[in-house]
Amino acid sequence: MTILTQSRPIVLAAGGTGGHVYPALALAETLHRRGGGIAVATDDRGTAFSDEKLIDQVHHVKAATLAGSAAGKVKGLTLLAIGLLQARALLKRLKPIVAVGFGGYPSVPTMFAATQVGIPTVIHEQNAIVGRANRLLASRVGTIATSFDRVSGIPPKSTIKVVLTGNPVREAISAIGETSYPKLDLTSKLNVLIFGGSQGARVLSEIVPKALLALPSAQRSRLAVMQQCRPEDLEKVRAVYEAGSIQTTLKSYFPNMHKQLSQAHLVICRAGASTISELIAAKRPAMFVPYPNATDDHQTANANAIAGCGSSWCVPEPSFTIEKVSNHISTFMENPALLINAAKSAGCLRKPDAAEHLADVVEAAGAGLATQGAAA
Repeated sequence: MTILTQSRPIVLAAGGTGGHVYPALALAETLHRRGGGIAVATDDRGTAFSDEKLIDQVHHVKAATLAGSAAGKVKGLTLLAIGLLQARALLKRLKPIVAVGFGGYPSVPTMFAATQVGIPTVIHEQNAIVGRANRLLASRVGTIATSFDRVSGIPPKSTIKVVLTGNPVREAISAIGETSYPKLDLTSKLNVLIFGGSQGARVLSEIVPKALLALPSAQRSRLAVMQQCRPEDLEKVRAVYEAGSIQTTLKSYFPNMHKQLSQAHLVICRAGASTISELIAAKRPAMFVPYPNATDDHQTANANAIAGCGSSWCVPEPSFTIEKVSNHISTFMENPALLINAAKSAGCLRKPDAAEHLADVVEAAGAGLATQGAAA
């Protein structure tokens, strides 16, 4: 019998960026379907949770990073201390069954408070390198769920707590992987989707349009480009594509990304953990351009963790040149089997039940059942 109830919620603690939000929402979908009540603890950036009907409550808890100058660290510690007091009061009032953390400093006060007041705890690590927030919490929480088979940075004494679940993705994205890869041959359009996260990535707007413009006219005529750009870059990018008579759809934000993804033969993007998990779930080949300033260079670790399986190509930003991108695209157009086979390889990496597995782990933690060691 499920332990989930509406009167005692599951608390999800997460930062406000997509890498933390999307897995939390995917888990919330599953727990909600099982009959559980969902409360979210986040900071002021976590506005994405407020519009979700499956979230019963959204609570804002003070938090801040501890990086930066000495003054910045003092301010961060002060905000975290305030957040810890807020979180303790919140948890005592809500009496949650379990607290689940998804990383980012906004999760730290709530998860730390949960360990103090005796609430069962689970943290989920999306990346191939443990983030700093989860690293702080690893020794205190009950269970550590991971997305990758191998995750570096977990304290040796905490490896017994590790359970491999995969990274939960939204149902609309996972459903794409149940359909056929779009038809692709030597005469069909090559649908290329380019995006850089919620704020876009300037390097993609600077390099990709010029790389596609450098293609022979016969290949340019076979392109259909869907690109997310920063608002300030839209007109400049549009002008490049128009100069090459390349079919494009340009927006600063795609509200229904699953629709664009379902049409794509190739995706060019950053290598955040949620992005990678969604592309694998959708069985879409990708050219990953890891963000070079990511903490501990975790995006490169993420991309390399799957590129060796043949589903994608990792191109570090210094190597992401007009000539290299143009050559890649030309090769794909001349050899569509490369992308077709990459899509098949992505399918071999899919973990379509990741949200269900994580929900099982959460329920087991709430029931006091041992789940540790499944992927230690």
